[in-house]
Amino acid sequence: MDTKPLPFSKGIKHMLWSTFWFSLMSLFVKFLSHFPAMELVFFRCGIASIIGLIGLKQKGVSWLGSNRKLLFLRGLFGTVALYFFILTIQNLPLGTAVTIQYLSPIFTSIIAIFLLKEKVKPIQWLFFGISFVGVLMIKGFDPNMSWFYLGIGLFSALCSGFAYNMIRSMKELEHPLVVVLHFQLFGAVVGGLFSTVDFVIPNGWELLLLVLTGIATQVAQLQMTKAFHAEKVATVSILNYIGILYAVFYGWIFFHEINGPLALAGMLLVVAGVLLNILLVKKPS
Repeated sequence: MDTKPLPFSKGIKHMLWSTFWFSLMSLFVKFLSHFPAMELVFFRCGIASIIGLIGLKQKGVSWLGSNRKLLFLRGLFGTVALYFFILTIQNLPLGTAVTIQYLSPIFTSIIAIFLLKEKVKPIQWLFFGISFVGVLMIKGFDPNMSWFYLGIGLFSALCSGFAYNMIRSMKELEHPLVVVLHFQLFGAVVGGLFSTVDFVIPNGWELLLLVLTGIATQVAQLQMTKAFHAEKVATVSILNYIGILYAVFYGWIFFHEINGPLALAGMLLVVAGVLLNILLVKKPS
């Protein structure tokens, strides 16, 4: 009986689940676009923090952690990235906002060269380029895109790249739940302080969406952290591009965003770049 292993490693499986749950979070945030961005940061991170604390207590793991500097930097970069990402979702079409954010794997891989001394094989740059061209074809030439929010989105992606490298730096040093929790706590505290200025009281439906946003965030963050602990950053971060496909689909179904042949071709290129990177380059970390 043929028992050849599947080409999808544990790290890749975790990142695929992370991308799916992050896509749901983006969808919920888009429905809540009339809320202040900092209030969404507060609810998203606050609810996820509660879930994380419960999970750590059940596992008997201390929430404090031991690498305070790295945990602080992960929380700082993650919170800044989240805030600006929410702003882009609120002010740009969902597919466009997510596409900009998913440029973060490019930043992640480049930053990892300097911070983590990870090597990127020459062929990987070709695969990254294929996916990047696909990103441009999906939304890069949207005439309705605001240059201001484009810049905000790019800054968010850059901060995400730093945050992801902080996660990788704590491989085997911190429990994944601890890494996730410190980001959520940081975001909850900062979001809570800033949202007191113009706090909006949610109704029943909005409160449900806020809770679902927190749950989706916690699951996605945990899966992403496990992925970066199990695999090289450059190998798994490229899978974030799949989130673009979810965003374009959600935008079409819920917000009537129409994507033409050029966008569809871009989607195919994104998938092609991802699969090539997985099947032809993946090596055990």
